[in-house]
Amino acid sequence: MTSQPGSRDWPAHTPEIRSWQQSVRRGPKADRDLREIEVRRPPFIGDARFTADRPLRVMMENTLGGIAQLDRTHRGRLGGLNQLLLRTESVASSKIENVEASLADYGRAVMGSAANASAVSMAAATEALSGIIRDVDETGEIRREALHAAHRDLFRHHSSQQHHAGEVRTVQNWIGGSDYSPRNALYVPPPPETVDGYLDDLFVFANRDDVPVIVQAAVVHAQFESIHPFIDGNGRIGRTLIHAVLRRRKTTRNLTVPIASGLVAHREQYFDALGDYRAGYAYTLIAMLTSAMTIATHESRRTASNLLDIRQEWDEALGPVRPGSSVHRILSSLPSRPILTADDAAERLDLATSTVHSAINRLHEAGVLEPTSRRKRDRVWAAQSILDELADLNDRIGALSRTKSRWNV
Repeated sequence: MTSQPGSRDWPAHTPEIRSWQQSVRRGPKADRDLREIEVRRPPFIGDARFTADRPLRVMMENTLGGIAQLDRTHRGRLGGLNQLLLRTESVASSKIENVEASLADYGRAVMGSAANASAVSMAAATEALSGIIRDVDETGEIRREALHAAHRDLFRHHSSQQHHAGEVRTVQNWIGGSDYSPRNALYVPPPPETVDGYLDDLFVFANRDDVPVIVQAAVVHAQFESIHPFIDGNGRIGRTLIHAVLRRRKTTRNLTVPIASGLVAHREQYFDALGDYRAGYAYTLIAMLTSAMTIATHESRRTASNLLDIRQEWDEALGPVRPGSSVHRILSSLPSRPILTADDAAERLDLATSTVHSAINRLHEAGVLEPTSRRKRDRVWAAQSILDELADLNDRIGALSRTKSRWNV
């Protein structure tokens, strides 16, 4: 467990002994013979309050101001920036769960082209995050229906989880320990029959307007992880709720700041901070999330500037391009869609396929687009400079997070 200032600042989870028996006897004898387990019952938080000390309050206020400024500055000038940030956030959030794939594979999965399972999972995480943010924009609330829809998006292409997609668990789950029982588990969530009540309470807290924004985002995320309402995917869905809170509270209106890139750099400490929350110390996670937001905002601003430089380099390499031409329209779409096929571009931009092929050839000759594989049929093209910036953004956030450890305020 990480260090916290002062005494407990949040109600601790309550241990409860429950009877246990495997539904199917398997695993080592110790698992088969297990008869009792200790679950943790989170507090109900619908009307709970957290009192932040002055250093943390100042840090949170400065962080929210930086995010709001980034959001205002780049909403019109770089419309594609949000798609870039969404993808960076989804990739980093997946890495926390040890889901790894190359950006090229990830891009093919986003396109619906052949890709490995990890890339498909990353693309699904992007879809889930986009969906829950879109629902907040449309309804002004964080809704349970959107949570279930996001979980369905995450697992709709996962053969072993499709039958659980979008449904809360009806069995006991656990984190760590044995594969066959909760023996030696790191954490055992509350019993399945309590999940609905806990989720109802969570959404009451998530839709309040009298809680500091970052406190609300951190607590909503941590409480969701403690409830662990789904069989799988709780981490990735839980981190989408951070962005849902920021969007509902109007901290962000246009952009998604890649916070998970900072969390993945301190994966074990992030898990420890969730453990602190369960022990009655919310401060650790709130401060850690504040720091991750600050660093991600700073580096996203730098990426915005780098994208403008990339466009200038492309313009110089291409020479004069007629506004409204196929080359111009594809070029303008690359920040938001850095991976494409000719058919995709033709349909999305309402262009003739023959002119798209000619435009892609010109963009390839200028070094703007590169093929992602050697095959010629249904070839997938990538704006490698954009993908490199995406990877570098994630790396910069991670590097700064590792060196600064700024949640120790």
